[in-house]
Amino acid sequence: MSGKPQPQGLFDKDILAAAALESLRKLDPLALMKNPVIFVTEVVSAFVTVLFARDLVVGNGLALFSGQIAAWLWFTVLFANFAEGVAEGRGKAQAEALRHTRSDTHANRYVNYQSLGEVLQGVNALDLRVGDIVLVKAGEIIPGDGEIIEGVASVNESAITGESAPVIREAGGDRSAVTGGTTVLSDWLTVRITAEAGSTFLDRMIALVEGAARQRTPNELALSILLSGLTIIFLIVCVTLWPLARYSGVDLPTTYLIALLVCLIPTTIGGLLSAIGIAGMDRLVRFNVIATSGRAVEAAGDVDTLLLDKTGTITFGNRMATEFLPVPGVGVDELAAAALVSSLADETPEGRSIVALAKGEFGLSEPRLDPATTRIVPFAAQTRLSGVDSPGRSIRKGAVDSILRHLGTSLERAPVEFNQAAAKVARSGGTPLAVCENDRLLGVVHLKDIVKPGIKERFAALRAMGIRTVMVTGDNPVTAAAIASEAGVDDFLAEAAPEMKLAYIRKEQSGGRLIAMCGDGTNDAPALAQADVGVAMQTGTQAAREAGNMVDLDSNPTKLIEIVEIGKQLLMTRGSLTTFSIANDVAKYFAILPAMFAANYPALGVLNIMGLSSTSAVLSAVIFNALIIIALIPLALKGVAYRPVGAAALLRRNLLIYGLGGIVLPFVGIKAIDMVVVALHLA
Repeated sequence: MSGKPQPQGLFDKDILAAAALESLRKLDPLALMKNPVIFVTEVVSAFVTVLFARDLVVGNGLALFSGQIAAWLWFTVLFANFAEGVAEGRGKAQAEALRHTRSDTHANRYVNYQSLGEVLQGVNALDLRVGDIVLVKAGEIIPGDGEIIEGVASVNESAITGESAPVIREAGGDRSAVTGGTTVLSDWLTVRITAEAGSTFLDRMIALVEGAARQRTPNELALSILLSGLTIIFLIVCVTLWPLARYSGVDLPTTYLIALLVCLIPTTIGGLLSAIGIAGMDRLVRFNVIATSGRAVEAAGDVDTLLLDKTGTITFGNRMATEFLPVPGVGVDELAAAALVSSLADETPEGRSIVALAKGEFGLSEPRLDPATTRIVPFAAQTRLSGVDSPGRSIRKGAVDSILRHLGTSLERAPVEFNQAAAKVARSGGTPLAVCENDRLLGVVHLKDIVKPGIKERFAALRAMGIRTVMVTGDNPVTAAAIASEAGVDDFLAEAAPEMKLAYIRKEQSGGRLIAMCGDGTNDAPALAQADVGVAMQTGTQAAREAGNMVDLDSNPTKLIEIVEIGKQLLMTRGSLTTFSIANDVAKYFAILPAMFAANYPALGVLNIMGLSSTSAVLSAVIFNALIIIALIPLALKGVAYRPVGAAALLRRNLLIYGLGGIVLPFVGIKAIDMVVVALHLA
């Protein structure tokens, strides 16, 4: 179960009610000026409202028509605002879920950490400053973002990640960062605060999720400029139509021209553009990934090279026992039984895999140990071994050097067959563990990186999308090549030091490629900052989280593949709805222009293929223009269904569904609305 409250769904009544109110607030012209298409629609809506008031006063019989046009033009603006309001409402609901992690937290701050007889001072977490050092004990909430400088403890991060399983945090290494709002479950931690109150990771998450920190991406800005240009062009066309009609003797009401303008400018994509961008970030958030900018989400859709760490991404992060290699004079069953007994107190994934192999392959069962005469030696990171001591018998299992040290010997003095077995495992890319009983070496356990099932098919799908995969590993080239071949990646970078990753990314970028990578350590920070899409693990260091432009709250490196797919879905959704918006203008030409001019120019009657009269045609087109925005909101927020196929196939599908569909659907929709309008005598 998730540890944090879940955000509301797309059609939640609270979100819809809030979005309806927000759509009224967004009528502020100063706010709408950021969206030129909808701003123009609002201006002409106000103008038609004035014409409606005039018609009411004059009593010229046009009030019903102009009033309906005014109402539907306002609906067009409101529906566009509503789409953005729903998208923002989903983000605010998610932010509210995150706010449940915040509280008036108490902190124990050291007065002088370095002094003897250290003194603790109780303060409010909001009063902490960067550099302050605090002590957090079991059951207490970590008061702010920081780095552990002393201690090791189990921490519940469900408030941030939604995962109930606790994680280990300790000083030094790549697991030293902690986040404010998480809870220490055991032991204690000494933490140096690295973020001021109000600018913590949680605060930034809330701001990004709510959309307060969202900036429009370059592609979004470019599309806005294109839509503004089209709006200006159609505005000029409609303005020049009035003197042309007067010169031709056509009685062309101003309301008709305004309706024509609103129907021809790209109001559909103009009304949905902002919602599409907000929804892209929202989809990442629901996937437990926080993007620091919309640019990062968009860049993910354009990525063509993925750098993937081997361990935890391509292979299971935990090595697994695959084979027992006994020395001469020792049976494999004897070695397996000793390995099983010595692993009973080893709760690491490797230890559990040894127990599973001994039980599964050799049918062994766990022996019953007498606690009165048996001493269990649990696995510890310091000793790197585990075992059991019983009367007359001492069994140990662990790293080769640790076991040799336990026996008081060295690799040179060990049996040749033992050294050969350990070397064989190492050359194959595995990890050898030694097993001994009393003062005798029994053999070697082969731990191997296991390639995740299905990962080869996923890489094949990425290849079909035109994305190149590169495995990054510290293994030697021989081992790296074997795993790369088994996993199906396109290339690998062996014995990869931090500077090698950075150099590789720069080289690829100089060739015009967009690079995505993930990392969690301080040594990954330069490469994360250089990559076009840098995904930092929440469990990683502060340096890594600040260098990346995305943070994975679940710390799952395989998410890099899904992030790319979400980015591509964002680009596809925007492109598809833009295609549809521009295409459906074609039907509006056939609806409005013949109705306007066919009386004076009978030849235009052949274009009136829907058989519309002048007033019903204009009203029906305006109604359709408003309703199509509300109909497309679910698609804008959920995104167009993504399939891992090539760019050419995607383009053909886009043109067929949203290009051709954008032409056909308005013909059907406008005609259906016209039949209702005529039946109700609304025009």
